[in-house]
Amino acid sequence: MFLQAFKQLYQNAHTTFRQEHEQVWRAQYLGMHSTDQGGPFRDSVTCICSDVCSTRLSLFILCPNGRTNIGLNNDRWIPNTYPPNASIPIRIKQQYQFIGQLMGMAIRKKHYLYLKFSSLLWKQLVREQITIEDIENIDVQSFTMINEMEKTIKQNNSSIDTNEFLSSILDELRFEVVSSNGPTYELVPNGKHIPIAISNFKDYCSCYREYRLNEFHRQIECIRQGLYSVVPGYFLVLFTASELEEMICGKGEMDVELLKRNTSYGGHYNKDSPSIQRLWTILREIFNEEQKKLFLKFVWGRCTLPNCDDDFGTKFRIEPYILSNEFIDGALPRAHTCTFVLDLPDYSTIDIMYDRLNYAITYCSSIDGDGNMNEAPISTDLESDSATEE
Repeated sequence: MFLQAFKQLYQNAHTTFRQEHEQVWRAQYLGMHSTDQGGPFRDSVTCICSDVCSTRLSLFILCPNGRTNIGLNNDRWIPNTYPPNASIPIRIKQQYQFIGQLMGMAIRKKHYLYLKFSSLLWKQLVREQITIEDIENIDVQSFTMINEMEKTIKQNNSSIDTNEFLSSILDELRFEVVSSNGPTYELVPNGKHIPIAISNFKDYCSCYREYRLNEFHRQIECIRQGLYSVVPGYFLVLFTASELEEMICGKGEMDVELLKRNTSYGGHYNKDSPSIQRLWTILREIFNEEQKKLFLKFVWGRCTLPNCDDDFGTKFRIEPYILSNEFIDGALPRAHTCTFVLDLPDYSTIDIMYDRLNYAITYCSSIDGDGNMNEAPISTDLESDSATEE
């Protein structure tokens, strides 16, 4: 989805993403009958973000802590690495710029992007200083070796045995660095042929830290260029890294009470109806954050709520899903993402409602306006049910 969007939108994104229209493109899914009145557009934004933070593209990689499953921020993505002495391919630069343009669209239109980037990316976008701690937050082992070696050299500078031991270790090393993505790069010209000794270890540490602190600078600079083409830079420098992230990605956790305040009810449902009370209990107390995001994607085509009441251009609406009594507990809910409507069967228990909702948000998130599917008889066999989004 990202590559399709890039091919069709990149050249004019610096102007089209500035337009006043809330929906800056229309999405048509092949083989489906959906009409884009907002739902497919929002879903396409979510799919684009899913591509960005995945191995389907080469633009970003899961951070080292995530790949080794140690330390903090295991779910955060960082820009892919490129040889420091070589140019980044033009096409890759343009794709990074396009991501920045999408960020600008998110700020202007409040179509939040579900991007799980490391904090160092947001800091560099607002020109905050990157620290060694920022690097260790995504790669806990990044400075372990040189820190320990420096400490040992400092504590045992006069010991002949220690010097011989350190020399035997350093003799195996060169002026090179293993990048965050795995490839080894030279820290200085011809670095692979320069052995590290105690006499030049300080220079090596300086080069190593310099590389780590600037490993993603060129990639993020491209993102910044794209962002500034849609939102003026003088506006963005007013914000901190965390504030910029919230403007682009929304709040990390779903505020159920915020959603509840911006919900209306149809048919015989009202805020005190047993089924409505069960739904809010599930969202507030039973669903985890990932399930809440899936629920929001199912009913609205996006993974993040607006940040405040005033930003709700469309209110959530819950309608009863009218079925014969014999089919109610076996039916799945139905969603209309264009209008932010959930058709909710009047389930008899909270456990049944949880099971049906969880199945629908996990396995039935396709967008399809096919009336035959919506009107098909619903079996009590959950495996054969088909909830749909429109």
